[in-house]
Amino acid sequence: MYYKDFKGNNISTLGLGSLRLPTVTEDPNKIDRQKAQQVIDQAFASGINYFDTAYTYHGGDSERFLGEALSRYPRDSYYLTSKFYVAATTDIEKVFEEQLKRCQTDYFDFYLLHGMQEQYIEKYMDPQKDYIGYLLKQKEAGRIRYLGFSSHAAPEALERFVDWCPDFDMALIQLNYLDWSLLDGKRQYEILTDHGIPIWVMEPLKGGRLTHLNEKAEAILREAAPERSIPSWSFRYLLGLDNVQCVLSGMASPEQILENASIFEAHDPLSRQEEAALREAVQVFKSELGVPCSACRYCCPVCPARLDIPLLIQGYNELTISGETWKISSLSQTKGPSACLQCGACAKRCPQKIDIPGVMKAYAKLS
Repeated sequence: MYYKDFKGNNISTLGLGSLRLPTVTEDPNKIDRQKAQQVIDQAFASGINYFDTAYTYHGGDSERFLGEALSRYPRDSYYLTSKFYVAATTDIEKVFEEQLKRCQTDYFDFYLLHGMQEQYIEKYMDPQKDYIGYLLKQKEAGRIRYLGFSSHAAPEALERFVDWCPDFDMALIQLNYLDWSLLDGKRQYEILTDHGIPIWVMEPLKGGRLTHLNEKAEAILREAAPERSIPSWSFRYLLGLDNVQCVLSGMASPEQILENASIFEAHDPLSRQEEAALREAVQVFKSELGVPCSACRYCCPVCPARLDIPLLIQGYNELTISGETWKISSLSQTKGPSACLQCGACAKRCPQKIDIPGVMKAYAKLS
């Protein structure tokens, strides 16, 4: 396992996310403890020492299971992360104490404000609740070693959040080679890097979407590196980003652990030739999916409904590519695609010649 230093700690570059542990039935809240313990044991055997959970994962059972499973190992042999999610509860003190008990620990190595995005940013920044003040006190008391946040926010909200609080030690964001250009991954990476905040990565395979590409794109990658699996390109791409500290993967079996851990045995990022092949493959792949919005925002000033059109198109791409609905569900009726007046003023200003009213109509039907 390849490790990177973080403030004097050697952290595995592959971490285990515990949102997708094996379950007894299709009920996501019933973890199969025997199979899940095998996952944990294989993770340790493979050199993984970073484990990520949250208050709401598996209906709360993820934290309880990790507390049981990790108790077999010395506490100083792994790094444990959990999170506070303002959409689930506002009583941070009660939740934090409960999480410590669930996880059978007296401190968290990392503790995150969970799922910071546009509809929650004001709640997390609420001076009356002062969530960050409470967590900083816990950090001073040694019950939190490092403080961070996870984010699905657009760059503007992300930058506002890190400007608001200079005390974050790390951030967890969705990042992969497709989102880098198709959405706003590159800008998010730059914002956090410019603020000196190390990055942990979630959804490196975009919810499994990057385990298989289309035939033409896969052919390009296989010609460049016949011995490499398609998923390995995603992981090795991230290994080439200097500010990426750790890549989380929701591995649900020992076999998945072994396969992914083999990619992280050494620092083996893409070569220049492989980077070129990946860029070509991404262009081929993108040509068959998504709306090619460049977020130039030329359309926004002429929109009579004052919609954030690039943000809406980004949400549409997320929905059509990977089925993620959180962006549209977070929008009000006055800011969502159904608020489009179908006037066509935006389309006349679009350098990409996108039929924006058509996209808004299609997006509204999917909501």
